[in-house]
Amino acid sequence: MGHRLSKIYTRTGDDGTTGLGDGTRVAKDAARVAAYGTVDEANSALGLLLAAPLPEDVRAALTAIQHQLFDLGGELCIPGHAAITDADIERLERQLDAWNEPLPPLKDFILPGGGEAAARCHLARTIVRRAERETVALARQEPVRPQAIRYLNRLSDLLFVLARVLARADGHGEVLWNHERRKG
Repeated sequence: MGHRLSKIYTRTGDDGTTGLGDGTRVAKDAARVAAYGTVDEANSALGLLLAAPLPEDVRAALTAIQHQLFDLGGELCIPGHAAITDADIERLERQLDAWNEPLPPLKDFILPGGGEAAARCHLARTIVRRAERETVALARQEPVRPQAIRYLNRLSDLLFVLARVLARADGHGEVLWNHERRKG
């Protein structure tokens, strides 16, 4: 393992800059910092989800995803670095297909809810969507590997399906959007 943090504050960021993984100093509000910062936020949301009671297969998958999100954050923090692979994306797709297959087809929109674990999963999903948007914004300014964007896109889809699974597992069921509520 490389350097360990023995001192948490360095004062080097007091001027509004932060260091990237390659040593480059950039503004704390730079697109690259926003992208990997939101990936970190998504990882924290998954940690919050993992603090809830979950089926063991979901827990194992989310723990593996946390490690991949940490890798992705590193990829975004070090320009030119590659960490997320096509195999990582394919693994998400296989998991997504397996969890989605037994679910009934959607006929209505779903509101974020359906029990504590499902609601936490929806929160993580929306943060991953923001991470995806910020990574796309970064890619308009600087080179970003397409695997990073594809991974975030599949992960948000997977979290949507997992929220449906968790709503059912909790016995709460999905909260459907009632588009007829204003008629009458």
